[in-house]
Amino acid sequence: MKKLKLSALAAIALMLTHSCGQNDTDKTTSSQEPIIVEVLQLASSDNVAAISSSGLVKASEHADISTRNMGYVLRVNVEIGEQVNKGQLLIKLSNDDLQAKWGQVSAQVNEATAAFSNAKTDYERFKNLYSNNSASQKELDDATSRFEMAEARLQSAEQMKQEVSAQFAYSNIRAPFDGFITAKYVNPGDLASPGMPLLSMENPNQLEILARIPEHLISQIEVNSEVNVSSKTIARQLKGTITEKSNSSLNTGGQFIIKVALQDPPEALRSGMFVTVMIPMEESVNVSSLFVPNAALIKRGQLTGVFAVSQSNTAILRWLRLGREMGDSTEVLSGLGAGESIIIGSDTKLFNGAKISVKNTNALNSDQGNSEEIEKE
Repeated sequence: MKKLKLSALAAIALMLTHSCGQNDTDKTTSSQEPIIVEVLQLASSDNVAAISSSGLVKASEHADISTRNMGYVLRVNVEIGEQVNKGQLLIKLSNDDLQAKWGQVSAQVNEATAAFSNAKTDYERFKNLYSNNSASQKELDDATSRFEMAEARLQSAEQMKQEVSAQFAYSNIRAPFDGFITAKYVNPGDLASPGMPLLSMENPNQLEILARIPEHLISQIEVNSEVNVSSKTIARQLKGTITEKSNSSLNTGGQFIIKVALQDPPEALRSGMFVTVMIPMEESVNVSSLFVPNAALIKRGQLTGVFAVSQSNTAILRWLRLGREMGDSTEVLSGLGAGESIIIGSDTKLFNGAKISVKNTNALNSDQGNSEEIEKE
């Protein structure tokens, strides 16, 4: 009985100790000084004079080089980044089986040639004999038949030889155009199979841009329209022309693809870079968009978010789904709404749930931002 009383007293003491520690933590949290922040109130735009879209720079002339034959890689004569000329030997594959087949078809051609020559001689002989009434019609017909069959066998053997000769082109891989090697997938000793990519190459002198346009804006896009292209790596603005417009978004997630041809692209612009395509409109279009400053974005791994202001004056980390980038701002597709406030500056490091004190409130008007962007162009 005494042991039970001692155990109960120990449990009560432990509970009191835990309660006191929790009260101390609550007091520390409640006594935390608010973090002074600067906030930005968001507003959506309804009418813009230009459509902005993020685009990917690609070489209009590019190829993934493969082979139709199976064989071991004997030599790879190029490296990534190397400049090559049209017709230059890039890769050599083993072709022992082709060499053996070449010998077979060569022998068949020689045999068919000899048979054709003999049949032709007989045909000419019986043709002369028949004209002198020294051979019957049946003898001439038989000689003609043998001659035509020998001629057909010779043509068949020659076609087989041409087929094998064409196969040698797939064991000696050559450059289809002038350009640079952008990727190498095999090394000597690897087994190459039909359709397997061996090298990738492209011509950097012919660049184009692939951009995605939302379905509610694609009707505003016209082929042969001029556009402005800007990039973070290039100080000046580039000119381009819309050359193609997709009529289906079935395989592109509801986005329509447009192709922009660049006029006089600089050397600093490379395939794989991202650019911003600004498509001026003759009349303002209705585009309800919400943009946030890039400086306010927080990246953690593959997630991107901002600190928003809650109703209880605390900082709440909100993860976002982002869209196109325009200048120093990025479009928010989901995660925030118009009228909400986000934190764009603080006097110390923020954390989720931190108490805040608003120092200054700014208002972001996306219409003004778009107008400024167009004036710069």
